Amino acid sequence: MFSRIKEDIKSVFERDPAARNSFEVLTNYPGMHAIWIHRLSNKLWRNDFKLIARLLSTFSRWLTGVEIHPGATLGRRFFIDHGMGIVIGETAEIGDDVTIYHGVTLGGTSWNAGKRHPTLRNNVVIGAGAQVLGPITIGEGGKVGSNSVVVKDVPANATAVGIPARIVNDKKATDEKTKREQAAKKFGFDAYAVSTDNPDPVAKAIGRLLDHMHLMDTKVADLCKEVNQLGGTVCQDALPELSVGEFMEDEKEAAERRKTYVDAFDPEI
Repeated sequence: MFSRIKEDIKSVFERDPAARNSFEVLTNYPGMHAIWIHRLSNKLWRNDFKLIARLLSTFSRWLTGVEIHPGATLGRRFFIDHGMGIVIGETAEIGDDVTIYHGVTLGGTSWNAGKRHPTLRNNVVIGAGAQVLGPITIGEGGKVGSNSVVVKDVPANATAVGIPARIVNDKKATDEKTKREQAAKKFGFDAYAVSTDNPDPVAKAIGRLLDHMHLMDTKVADLCKEVNQLGGTVCQDALPELSVGEFMEDEKEAAERRKTYVDAFDPEI
């Protein structure tokens, strides 16, 4: 038990520059107190002393402001910074070297029995005020931004932010964004506003069209290559380049055209 406490205190120095010495951590970090009390209540819970376990966890909540259900599973070197307002549900599972800040909820979205709380893999960081809800998984090394609401799985080493949370640095999303920008340049469109995370529905629609065009273009290129290898002579001509300017009207001409329309319908204007 004491070796685990020493390990916990050491992990605090690695993640909190405000920690000055071991005695200060031992006496003034309510998040650590909540974890240490939970270890005892969790043992009682697993040995079917459930009422005593719940009473102990309630005492911990009163003492530290951190509510951890005695049935929750906590890994090694788990660090709760600041504590206060944290709720960790019964079926929550937390891996090693996880850090969460004040106001975080690891809650459920259903009243049904069974697994209904999140699973946090190793080295996860959950920002202050974030709500991670349901039987979802935050992958190893994943991060959740402050005040985010996460209701879907977060891949390993990805960062989720917003309400509802969306992935902002996932490798797959980044690769898709890069491909889309390349396709936009190839087809003569400005890549601005066709990113995968753009909230504009029109931009999203254009982005999906670019994805489709890029895929079809790739398939046609592969087909032409195979036909040519068999002795054919197809796809010899280069595709004509497109320019956005070709589809844009000169501002002066547009103004004159609008004036003509106005004069035709109301000469007094």
